[in-house]
Amino acid sequence: MFKFISYWRTAAVVLCDLASTAYYIGGIVESSIGSAAPWFILAVMLFSYAVRSVYIESCSLFVRGGVYRVVKEAMGGFLAKLSVSALMFDYILTGPISGVSAGQYVIGLLKALLLLGPVHELLAKLNIHLATNSPAFESFKAWGSVAIACLITLYFFRQNVLGIHESSGKALKIMFATTVMAVIILVWCGITLWVDGPRNHVNYLPDLSAHVDPDTGQPMSPLGYLTGTHVGDELGALAHKPPRDWLSMIGMLGILIAFGHSILAMSGEETLAQVYREVESPKLKNFKRAAFIVFVYSLVLTAGISFLAVLLIPDNVRMSQYSDNLIGGLAMHVIGPAWARVMLNAFVVMIGFLILAGAVNTAIIGSNGVLNRVAEDGVMPDWFLKPHKRYGTTYRMLLLILGMQLFTIVVSRGDVIVLGEAYAFGVVWSFVFKALAMVVLRFRDRNPREFMVPLNIKIGSVEIPIGLPLIFIVLLAAALTNLLTKDVATRWGIGFTIGFLLIFIISEHFSERRRKGSHHVHLEQFNRETTDKLTLTGLGITKHVYRKLVAIRSPNNLFMLEKALAESDPLTTSVFVMTAKLDQSGLLERPDQELDSYDQDLMTAVVTRAEKTGKEVVPLIVPTNNPLYAVVKTAKDLDVQELIVGESNKNTADEQLDQLALYWFNLADGAPKPLTVRILSRDREVHLDLAGGARIPKISERQARSIAELRAAGVGVSRLLLAHDGTTTSHDLFQAVLTMLDPHVQLDLVVVPVPDVVANEPRAGVDPDRQWAKRLGREVTVLPLAGSPGPEIVRLAREKHYDLIALALPQPWSESMRERRPIPWLTYVMEHATCPVFVAVPPAIPTEVE
Repeated sequence: MFKFISYWRTAAVVLCDLASTAYYIGGIVESSIGSAAPWFILAVMLFSYAVRSVYIESCSLFVRGGVYRVVKEAMGGFLAKLSVSALMFDYILTGPISGVSAGQYVIGLLKALLLLGPVHELLAKLNIHLATNSPAFESFKAWGSVAIACLITLYFFRQNVLGIHESSGKALKIMFATTVMAVIILVWCGITLWVDGPRNHVNYLPDLSAHVDPDTGQPMSPLGYLTGTHVGDELGALAHKPPRDWLSMIGMLGILIAFGHSILAMSGEETLAQVYREVESPKLKNFKRAAFIVFVYSLVLTAGISFLAVLLIPDNVRMSQYSDNLIGGLAMHVIGPAWARVMLNAFVVMIGFLILAGAVNTAIIGSNGVLNRVAEDGVMPDWFLKPHKRYGTTYRMLLLILGMQLFTIVVSRGDVIVLGEAYAFGVVWSFVFKALAMVVLRFRDRNPREFMVPLNIKIGSVEIPIGLPLIFIVLLAAALTNLLTKDVATRWGIGFTIGFLLIFIISEHFSERRRKGSHHVHLEQFNRETTDKLTLTGLGITKHVYRKLVAIRSPNNLFMLEKALAESDPLTTSVFVMTAKLDQSGLLERPDQELDSYDQDLMTAVVTRAEKTGKEVVPLIVPTNNPLYAVVKTAKDLDVQELIVGESNKNTADEQLDQLALYWFNLADGAPKPLTVRILSRDREVHLDLAGGARIPKISERQARSIAELRAAGVGVSRLLLAHDGTTTSHDLFQAVLTMLDPHVQLDLVVVPVPDVVANEPRAGVDPDRQWAKRLGREVTVLPLAGSPGPEIVRLAREKHYDLIALALPQPWSESMRERRPIPWLTYVMEHATCPVFVAVPPAIPTEVE
């Protein structure tokens, strides 16, 4: 399961749900609020990007985010389980609704073929007489749709067992086909509008009076509980009361009701957060790209189709014949010959089948992500997280989702109306819980964020959010109006939410009893393979030209891994992460032995770091009685170019490098390959090039196209600290540095005492040099020292992230060196600096006669 996908695939997974609503959302909303529906769908699609920004901010905080994790961090476990319970109700309905709808498209196409003259005559010659309007055919349509929906669900269950790379690949192919259809239908409709003009007009205000249900022929009111009018329960009973139209006169309430009924167009947003874990590097940047693609695509397709449907499809047939397939209705009402319209309609139906099938995939992916987060928190048994032996996916969780969806499909008997009326309860409330949780986290967690929802006011050190609460208020208003006006969805939604909540509470109770009161700590479960000899072929690593090995020991000290991942280019470099498991007995572990808790904890920490960056790693555990030798031997077996280790608690960096070099040359049989050994800590890096070294290009180096891009990527020098003692020697160094530096490099000064060897030299101080630089348009900052010069310079360099320290040896430096009278603070800086130290030597006075 440890795979990462591109932002195109991420967008495709979400769009399979969002884009499928373009087929039916216009009909659903128009049946509730009249022909003003396109305006409200457009408003919802524009508002969706504000909601998406909430998801972007939450995902920047939690890699495995989604509504459960965010709500729990902000408001506790109970509300987290409640929000997930509501969301799961809609996820379980999404797959069956989409699958059954796809099946009905196929049956509808079959019906159209049977009604064609040549086909009808051929069947008559074979003495086959079919009545497509008979109860038998209607039963065939219902159960045929059920069978097709079950097959689609089973197919995408299999794709998800194979992994996200397989299921997202299918989603991307579906969206390619959908894009072709969208371009054709939008262009053809545009030409029709240009030639014939609009056939209807689009109202601006919603109509909240009672409408006739096109499926039942009975009156219905979009005001639901507010008017006391509701349609249809599972028994088909209808209770009619006179609608109270006075509510439609209250403009703001009417607009809120219309907006709430249109919010179904945002279905699928939560899946965006569920797939953030799998987004490849650069993770947040690619996530933003995916979110923008989803926004533009759904805005153009969903809102565009809604407007075109009202403008081009005649009022007398739009809701009665095409309410569940507005794109098909558009195909039949564009200009052109009848055969061309029929072919276009057939193409639309085929794409509709594909995209609705893709929505089944999205429902499975979203459900799997949500339930995985719940299980990782200890609410569900760890048994569900057991990885598939071959593919590593949580197949038991997928089996649970498969069972619930197949049960829903069969029990509903393909009745999309029943499913559709109950839908869209949990989606809206998950938005509300998510937005509220993010508002709370703004005040509870003040750590810096990679992204923030816009519109924030800073008063002193406190940043007050404005945009985030506004989004929450709009979502809460829409959710409350839906609660009061969509009676079927409210009844079914509340009932199933309570049911799921009770299941989660009971499951968590038994899980706590099994833990006997101990705190739950999530540990990843791993499949384990053993081998006597490590080879690249055996590990399946063939596509990358560079390889680096990172040796780790403790889950609490993985800085070397974090830095190695940050600088690695996933397109060119394979990253191996190994720990040497000390085994004094010399006996290898049994192949069937499970990982102990420490190894599991260590590898969980590795997976967490890799997920955060969106880059794959290959984890290895090597039993040995000599850890350092095992590290070098593994580096040789895997033919790596770089070996990265952390600082030792027992040996100095020099001793580490010497021992690693000794093992490397001993293993080489007299012909050592180039290897670069790097010792990394938070404050410094020490490296040693063996046999010439083989440094791997960093991702920032490979992608840079200019000096500015290279510097922006953190390579080279962006900030320089110059030690100035006010003497002529420091003045000369300052002039040299100032004139050779790129103007974009920040230059700061720190004033140091004059060394004893030049105590009698006249001093002009630092101010003349600073004023001279200012006249040249170069602003130079002088930093004060609060203590001893050496430690203070090292502290400044570390805290302010300087890339280079420049020092000048005093004159006469040769006498100082010859008499072994080192300058204490200068020696301290050269021995303890966390960045390179540039030491300038003034020219010596010639002693020979010219």
